[in-house]
Amino acid sequence: MDGCVRALLSRVTGEVRDLAVVDGETAYIRDPVFGIIRNRVHAEVTKAMLRQGGDPLVGPLLDYAIGCQNPDGSWNEVHVNYNEPSALSTAFVGDALLEAAERHPHEEALQKARDYVLAAERSHGCFLKSRGYTADHLNVDASCGAFLARYAERYGDEIARSAALRAAENVVRHQRPDGVYPYAVDKGSYPYLFDLPCVHYQGVTIYYLAKANDVLCNDRIGESIAKGVQWLAAAQRPDGRFDWSKSGLSFAYYLSGAYAFALASFVYAARTDGRYRENADLCLARLEGYVQGLAPRWEPAPWIGLAPSVATAAKVASLGDYPLRHRTFRFGYGVYREIARRRYGTTAETRSFQVLCRLLGIRTSTVEPSNNFPDLFMTSEVLDCLSQSGVWENHA
Repeated sequence: MDGCVRALLSRVTGEVRDLAVVDGETAYIRDPVFGIIRNRVHAEVTKAMLRQGGDPLVGPLLDYAIGCQNPDGSWNEVHVNYNEPSALSTAFVGDALLEAAERHPHEEALQKARDYVLAAERSHGCFLKSRGYTADHLNVDASCGAFLARYAERYGDEIARSAALRAAENVVRHQRPDGVYPYAVDKGSYPYLFDLPCVHYQGVTIYYLAKANDVLCNDRIGESIAKGVQWLAAAQRPDGRFDWSKSGLSFAYYLSGAYAFALASFVYAARTDGRYRENADLCLARLEGYVQGLAPRWEPAPWIGLAPSVATAAKVASLGDYPLRHRTFRFGYGVYREIARRRYGTTAETRSFQVLCRLLGIRTSTVEPSNNFPDLFMTSEVLDCLSQSGVWENHA
């Protein structure tokens, strides 16, 4: 593992570890800003700890997670606004259980998770994220496919392997000629079709598609990943920052985790194309600069650059074919985010966003604070991607 990656990984793991609460034989990590306990955070943190050689907290954290599994085998996606069963969250926790299977076996929970994720395939390779979010999200397909592929590898499960291949094929089938993996390829329960490029979710989709193809070893999937990485590299500036004007998904605008997913994606691609090593190094440098404790929710920026960033927000709002009112909302959302990422606090103020939504008559599932804040959720994603990057580097 690269020394700089190892140092950052160790430091951030220590920050998260300090938040853990041991409760008898279990342990959990409560979000210090929103007060919720996310199943996904436990999954990402335990995977990172295991890849670093293990930690006494892994067993208690996984035992807590097992206690949160629903009778049908699912885990809930725990959000500030909702808490509901999700195939996506189930795939993440299932993947953590696979990572821990040698030292902390939970075979029955894994089998139930496998069954739940398989049952979430509503059409060929399309996996339903949850009852509340019914669009075909390509990152969800890739994530479910990665879990099923790894499950198939461990248990010789041809049903799971076939489903993983269908998931990957669905992602590849919807990739644009320029390499973009759109966020969603049908409308589902959303008010509009979010068939948009997104820097953050481009990295997410590549990351999980790569994990799936580590098992599937399919040339067509590999070629698709190469095209996807090429687009992501083209969206990166020489100083390592992303050009967010190419990213049309408002709620993922400037997410700091984008640099972690891109880092892992570039490390994976560099195994066969060394030119992406520089892109990975640039992402790592950005993370080293941004992540001083917990990762900030969004990429920070100085106030002096606010005026040019309004032009970026306008470009983002112009992407996609939407009614004027929604374009206005997207522009307002973008400007709001440009201001918020420049303001920092240890708590999250959300009243301004709620007022903005009421003024524009917009219903949204997200709650967007008006200030940047230390985000445990982003931090857990950074940990997972950094540790997986180390695995890929060591097996290059």
